[in-house]
Amino acid sequence: MKNTLTAGAALLLTTSIASAGGVERAAPSAALLFEEGNYLELNFGYVSPEVSGTQAFTAGASSLAGASTGDMAEDYVQLGFGYKNDLNDKMSLAIIFDQPYGADVNYADDTAYAYGGGLPDFGPIGSTATIDSNAVTVLVSYEVRDNVTVYGGGRAVQTAGEVALFNTYTMETSTETDFGYVVGAAWERPDIAARVSLTYHSEITHDFDSTEAYPAESIPETERSFSTTLPQSITLEGQTGIAADTLLFGSVRWVDWTAFDITPPIFALGGSSLVDYSDDSVTYNLGVGRRFNDEWSGAVTAGYEAAQGGFSGNLGPTDGNKSLGVAVTRTMDALRITGGVRYIWIGDAETEAPGAFPVPPGTTLGEFEDNSGWAAGVRIAYNF
Repeated sequence: MKNTLTAGAALLLTTSIASAGGVERAAPSAALLFEEGNYLELNFGYVSPEVSGTQAFTAGASSLAGASTGDMAEDYVQLGFGYKNDLNDKMSLAIIFDQPYGADVNYADDTAYAYGGGLPDFGPIGSTATIDSNAVTVLVSYEVRDNVTVYGGGRAVQTAGEVALFNTYTMETSTETDFGYVVGAAWERPDIAARVSLTYHSEITHDFDSTEAYPAESIPETERSFSTTLPQSITLEGQTGIAADTLLFGSVRWVDWTAFDITPPIFALGGSSLVDYSDDSVTYNLGVGRRFNDEWSGAVTAGYEAAQGGFSGNLGPTDGNKSLGVAVTRTMDALRITGGVRYIWIGDAETEAPGAFPVPPGTTLGEFEDNSGWAAGVRIAYNF
């Protein structure tokens, strides 16, 4: 019963709009280790955010107060894979592929408000940015005594990105693969489908080689290098049966976003970072699963991440979110197919005018309000 119900829960919790400014897309979980027997899953997700804002003040004849950014956050696809094998009565092995970080930013070419970033020559031409990542996690669990399991392993993350800003600044990174580790522990009580797990993912630091140019006519493309740290995180997950065929589940996750910073060398001459965060994030999810019969079960979930206040980055102008989701699972012997959708209310955000403007520090440049998005996903799972 617990595995049937948590199939929908897991899909809803791992297919979502990114938190903390738009670069995190998949929240890692060790739940795969607790599937019964040998297990394989394939995941597909589609996320459609709608993020737009308006310029707060006039900055020249072609850059007027009230000008709209248009929808600057593009849709994206998420892919995932998981495999779990019981090595013996006490030990299990899991291999997980996901795409944890990403960005697809596109301020339209005719947008009067575009990303300033602290560099001069602010103008109306559009800006774009992408971040792509792939990760493989290998975990081994060991049941140290009845109902208590410890687990750990390694995680490899491959990341690359590029930016082209309105002011002719461009930057493209090398593709880097670096490693971190995962440790955790879980307690279970099978008779009431109860489990509590605590998982720590270490930070991972990339040393990028970058090709930068700004402005194009005076500084040719120059190869430089800089470091970016993917943040550490702690995730508390839990579930318990609360009635016949009914499961309560949820999670609390902390991410150390203040350690994350993208500041290429030439861009740093403008006195600011391309992307950075002043606060960490804590994200909450709570849901209920219900088995209707031997074939069908469903789940509903609610999510919340508090707004941090202050200014958000122009490449990710969001601040907190709320969400509601539903999922349905059909079980056919060893095969389970789950489909789910999630609606996200994206928190309002303000972005800061760059230093090139003749305005006091801390002046609001962009106001992003009443934004939202939706996500849909499918998981195909097979026990063997």
